[in-house]
This record gives sequence, structure tokens and C-alpha cells, in this order.
Amino acid sequence: MTKNLTEGKPLQLILGFAIPVLLSLLFQQFYSLVDTMIVGKTLGSDALAAVGSTGSLNFMVIGFCSGVCAGFAIPVAQSFGAKDEDLLKRYIGSSTWLCIIFSVVMAVGTALPCRFILQIMDTPPEILDDAYKYIVIIFWGIPVTYLYNILSSMIRSVGDSKTPVIFLALASLLNIALDFIFILNFKMGIAGAAWATVVSQGVSGVLCLIYLKKKFPILQPKGNQWRLTARHASKLCGIGIPMGLQYSVTAIGSLVLQIFINGLGTAAIAAITAGSKLSLIFTCPFDALGSTIATYAGQNIGAGKIHRIRDGLYCCILLGSVYSLIALAVFWVAGGPLSLLFLDSSDALLVENSRLYLILNALFYIPLAAVIVYRFCIQGMGFSQMAICAGVLEMVGRSAVGIFIIPSVGYVAACLAGPVAWILADLFLVPVCYYYIKRVAREHQAALEQHQLT
Repeated sequence: MTKNLTEGKPLQLILGFAIPVLLSLLFQQFYSLVDTMIVGKTLGSDALAAVGSTGSLNFMVIGFCSGVCAGFAIPVAQSFGAKDEDLLKRYIGSSTWLCIIFSVVMAVGTALPCRFILQIMDTPPEILDDAYKYIVIIFWGIPVTYLYNILSSMIRSVGDSKTPVIFLALASLLNIALDFIFILNFKMGIAGAAWATVVSQGVSGVLCLIYLKKKFPILQPKGNQWRLTARHASKLCGIGIPMGLQYSVTAIGSLVLQIFINGLGTAAIAAITAGSKLSLIFTCPFDALGSTIATYAGQNIGAGKIHRIRDGLYCCILLGSVYSLIALAVFWVAGGPLSLLFLDSSDALLVENSRLYLILNALFYIPLAAVIVYRFCIQGMGFSQMAICAGVLEMVGRSAVGIFIIPSVGYVAACLAGPVAWILADLFLVPVCYYYIKRVAREHQAALEQHQLT
């Protein structure tokens, strides 16, 4: 059930690993897509804007959960590459306890003050109640977010990127059914969409757990391997927390930006919500390449095959660049019709503004691909602390656009906030990534020479 990424042609390995990851990410976005479509079509544009107004806050918190779990899986991937099964299981044991602690603390710490946070974000009064009803349920569901993310990350760390996709596919179908049941039959309104998401993700997490226990003995600690030890917890947190904070720091910029987007009115919020939902789906290939290069780099670091990391980077950037051009062409031709998945055709201005958002972002998808690939490569090599610096630059970029440009330029500036952030992050990430590849290569060569002398 495992897959070794330290041997074979990098392009073939990356494609074989990335495609199942991409399907997994698409199914995850499918949760959000179905929620948004049903909310927009059945509950109206105000309800759609309510969901959209929570997007930055949602990303800040849930992104931290995902980043932490991805970070916890990196020492597992490195141990797998080094063929150290005992160490691998000890990391899994410690990460299990850490996830339990993190999930409980975060659920309580975010759900209780979230209405106050929405008010600080200047959420329009007409959508404040719906925004709160939606996001508070998502936050109370953080433990199931951790459950799925940590299990799928661990399974992928040993080379199996296919299994989590199957469970997410089943959960996505459940999500669709529950959306209709909760919103249309039970008349639960926007809260029904949130409950459908939480329940569906919980099901996918439980299915992953059952399958892992049956098929992955290598991922099952025994005896004292379950202990939460300071040494293993320190290594896990040293990688996982910076990865989580990278998402959160980036999201702070999005929060600041959202405040100024909220000031543009409900129509602008709805148009950007529709565009951003589509953009999230179309950028899933970049995230798949990022997850792939993190596991690929982690395994090859563990195996001491540093030279393969640079080859893997080139393959990922090539694939990301080709896909970026395809996405731009799709948005240019069909951005308007795609926006109708969320918006009413009678509001032509909203549809055109959503299309404009998609095109302006897609023009800069190559820099976005570079941000994700280089950042995850750095994290896969074990230097996730540096990713926070990139997150700070993204935060600065989005915040600066929100504070200084949106008030005078308006909607177009809001569309370009993401591209500004991506370019700033690339200026840092690209040279830093190649610096660490050279550094690790030198350290590995020095270790080999020392071993030969002794």
C-alpha cells in the first residue's frame, strides 16, 4: 500500500502521486462548491455574501489545521524514506495526541468569540446573523477537520495518495444529499450547509481511520510508541506549527482585505465570493503539486538523495505553468457562464465582475504555482519555519492593497490583491529554496566523507 518516491523518473512519480491528490482536493472543494451553489440558488445573494464574508476567517483557522497536519506528516515521510519504522510509529503516536489537544483548544478558542470577530471585520449588518450561524458550526467541527487531515496526511506520507480520494468521493455524495435534506427539507437555512460539511467530513475521517487500521500496519504504533514524548513532539511542532501559522499569517492579510471588500457592499462581496470559489477549484492542481513535492522532498531527504529534489521541482513548475495557461484560456472564454453556477443570470453586472476577478487572477497563476511548489518543497525538506516569512509577505501584500488601494480604486484593486501577494512571496521563496537544497547537499556530502574517514 506504500509508494517509494526515491527511485524512478521524477516526472512519472510526481504525476502518479499528484493526480490522486488533485482528485482529493477537488472533492474537498466540492464540499464548499455544493454549499455555495445551493445557498446562492435557494437562499439568495445575501446568504451567498454571508458565506463569502466568512471565507478569510475560515481559511485562517481551517488552514492552520491543514498546515499542522501536513507538517506532522513530514517527519513520518522522512522516517519512511530512511526506512526507520520504529521512529515513524513514534512520530505517529505523538502526533495523534497533539492533534487531540490542538483540535479541542482550537474549537473552543474560535467558536466562542467568532461573532465578535465578525463584527470587528465590519460584516454588513444584513448578513451578520447568517455569517455567524455558518461559521460557528464550522468551528465547532474542527475536531473532525483534524481527524480527516491527519489521517490522510499520514497515508500520503508513505506514498499512498489514492485511498483518501475514495473516502472523500463518498463523503462528497453524502454532502450533496445532506445539503438538500438540511436546507430544502428541514428548512435549516445557512446552518444546514455548515452541518452538511461537518458531518460529511467526519464520515470521510472515520472511513480513513477504519481503512488505515486494516491496511496500514506500518502506520499503527504499539505499546510505548503511543507515548507523547518531548523529543518527538518538539520535532513535530517545530515543523507543523510553522506550516499552520504560514496559512494563518497569510489569512490575516485576507482578513484585512475582507474588511475593505465588505466596505464595497454586498454586490461586490457576492461577485468575489463566486469568483473565489471557482478560483479555488481551478487552483487545486497547484495544491496537488505542492503536497506532492512535500512528500517527494521528505522521502528523498530521508534517503539522502538530495539531487532528485531539484529535478522534482523543475517537473512541478513545468506542469504548473502549462496548466496556468489552460486555466486562463478557460476563464477568458467561459468565466461568465461558470459564474452562473453561483449567481443569477438576471444580474449581469455581478456575473461580469466575477468573470473579471477570475481573469485578473489567472493572469498570475504561474507566480501562484511557484509560491505553492517552492513553499512546500522547503517544508518537505524540514525548514517550515521559513514559510512563515513568505506568509508575512503575502499578508503585507494583501493588507497594503486593502488599506491603500481599494478605497481609491475599488473593485479592480480587490481582484489584484492576491497576485500582488504571490509575487512578493516568490521574491523570497525561490532563492531560499535553492539555498536550502545546496545547504542540505553540502551537509549530506560532508556526512558521507566523515563516515568514510571513520
